[in-house]
Amino acid sequence: MSNKSYVDAFSSYHPFVNFLYFAVVLIFSMILMHPACLAISLFGAFAYSIYLKGKKAVKFNFFILLPMLIVMALVNPVFNHEGATILTYLPSGNPLTLESILYGVAASTMLSAVICWFSCYNEVMTSDKFIYLFGRIIPSLSLILSMALRLVPRFKEQIRVISDGQKCIGRDVSNGSIFQRAKNGITILSILITWALENAIESADSMKSRGYGLPGRTAFSIFRMDGRDKKALAVIGILGSLVLTGMLGKALYFRYYPTIKGSSMGIFSYLPFFAYAALCMVPIFIDKQEEKQWKVTQSGS
Repeated sequence: MSNKSYVDAFSSYHPFVNFLYFAVVLIFSMILMHPACLAISLFGAFAYSIYLKGKKAVKFNFFILLPMLIVMALVNPVFNHEGATILTYLPSGNPLTLESILYGVAASTMLSAVICWFSCYNEVMTSDKFIYLFGRIIPSLSLILSMALRLVPRFKEQIRVISDGQKCIGRDVSNGSIFQRAKNGITILSILITWALENAIESADSMKSRGYGLPGRTAFSIFRMDGRDKKALAVIGILGSLVLTGMLGKALYFRYYPTIKGSSMGIFSYLPFFAYAALCMVPIFIDKQEEKQWKVTQSGS
């Protein structure tokens, strides 16, 4: 498993397929509070992020997201005392309820899954894909959102370059006394701000010279909807429809207050859960299928 981000097969699909998939998965992840759905969403997000980013995702998921999940789950019962099943009483005199504990676990799991899905979204939905989808509809807003999404990664990369350059001449934040380190840090920050301002002016001049935002302006794009994109759309649509049907039919219903209660399970009640699990694993299924086809092609050549 390498540290380098892996550009998977799903990333090469049409931007509309990528955007629709993440929109559907994120909406379901934020709405469905059934424990099984939360576990499915978190597992799918963890698996895909590790598949995309390797060791970097493992460190983020298990050393940042997982501790955050545990802390949030422990904090909720301290401040939330709703629920009918009282387990004990806190030193403050407030009740500790089973419902508040389980709701804290559910809410923290949901938030962790959403953050993890967004990290996958940032890897797959690059700025050129976003501008391709929304550049003609909302050109100014799409540009602002695209620049905002790229802001932190670009600043992190540039500050690393500046720090390496300053380190070569002995002016890094790791050199000298505390005051000297602070001075070196301010110098690096000043260089970064200067670079950001110059880069913004150059980008504005470049876009103006290319006629960005003018009426009738055309744009070149390498994205074309082909057969595999249509198949992926069909799969996402079918699985999403099954999950939505389960929601409307109360098969995925689950409440935490005032008492814990879920819908009764029948033979057909499991179908939405399987559909949701398949939906969350679509990118990995696609990658494995593409990898299998590639190996068959190589063995036959």
